[in-house]
Amino acid sequence: MPRILILNPNCSTACSAGIDAAVAPFRHPGGPVLEVTTLDEGPPAIYSWRDWHAVVEPLCRRIEAETADVFVIACASDPGIEAARTATDRPVLGVFRSAVAMAVARAERFGVIAIVEASKARHRAALRAMGLEARLAVEIALNVSMDTLLDAEAARTRLIQAARRCVEAGAETVILGCTGMAHHRAAVEAECGVPVIEPCQAAAALAVGHVLTSLHLPASVVA
Repeated sequence: MPRILILNPNCSTACSAGIDAAVAPFRHPGGPVLEVTTLDEGPPAIYSWRDWHAVVEPLCRRIEAETADVFVIACASDPGIEAARTATDRPVLGVFRSAVAMAVARAERFGVIAIVEASKARHRAALRAMGLEARLAVEIALNVSMDTLLDAEAARTRLIQAARRCVEAGAETVILGCTGMAHHRAAVEAECGVPVIEPCQAAAALAVGHVLTSLHLPASVVA
């Protein structure tokens, strides 16, 4: 059975549970297995460049030790993606790059909601690598902890406010710029009036699409 391995590079099992719930709709009988795993060596969240760099080698070692048809780095800063791609001959997807690809497929300009101010520099680096920095309408940082995001209600009002500010700045889609925001997606979209993209779902869609087209699975698998 084809396997898609989704790697949460922080050590939060609660965050991994949120990622698992977000990608659950992409699991179908007879289809690819989507497995979410947690990097035990990772920090509680990727807040800084130091956190970003600290997980690169453990991620690469984990990828080298695993067998999968597609690997997904489930952090919206895409830590170590360039190095990870040298650790395997299989595709390695970053959830932020996947979300941006989905955003620009749907609209001209997009907004991003970041967990902390420091995330913005990492997102801009990814956008420059993709040649899409000019398509960013605005990025707004919540400056909250991962624990706050994972609370069902604690950050939701601020997320909705940030999404509305993105729309006011010209964004036609909004990207949730942290995997800890996954369980807020539907509520934020309902309140801001534009499509809201959850990065792990965007990456799961690309990963499943890759497996289906590569292996020529029967159409009944995706029915």
